[in-house]
Amino acid sequence: MVAVSHAAKPLTLDELRAILRDKGLRATTSRVAVLEFLRQATTPVSHAELAAELTPRGWDRATLYRNLIDLTEVGLVRRADVGDHLWRFELLKEGSGHRTDEHPHFVCDACGDILCLPDESVQIKAARGVPRSLRRRGVQIQLKGRCDRCIGA
Repeated sequence: MVAVSHAAKPLTLDELRAILRDKGLRATTSRVAVLEFLRQATTPVSHAELAAELTPRGWDRATLYRNLIDLTEVGLVRRADVGDHLWRFELLKEGSGHRTDEHPHFVCDACGDILCLPDESVQIKAARGVPRSLRRRGVQIQLKGRCDRCIGA
């Protein structure tokens, strides 16, 4: 199940189309639907989760996947693998329900839920022998364990 935020001010169809056109993409109805879905998601979502929501509305899985790749290639979306060999996608646009900067994720190894973590929860200290990409935050940080729901908190 995908967590969706309704706190973000909904964008009009014209605003969503303008975002796509500004990045050089055609503003197709399927692309607009994918963009709006990602804008409302509060956690990274897989292609399967997106398809479960949007294929009943008339779009096929292949079209939705191509749209995710197109949005990634123009820098509107980030693609991440949390170690389960399943790509997940998150919007990188201000005003979305999801953080737009680099940030750590927590992955539950029991149920597979992904949570965005505040930067303060993970501290990286520059030390001798640490790759430059790590010091520059040029890596994806993912912590694994059991979420509160799975440990019965």
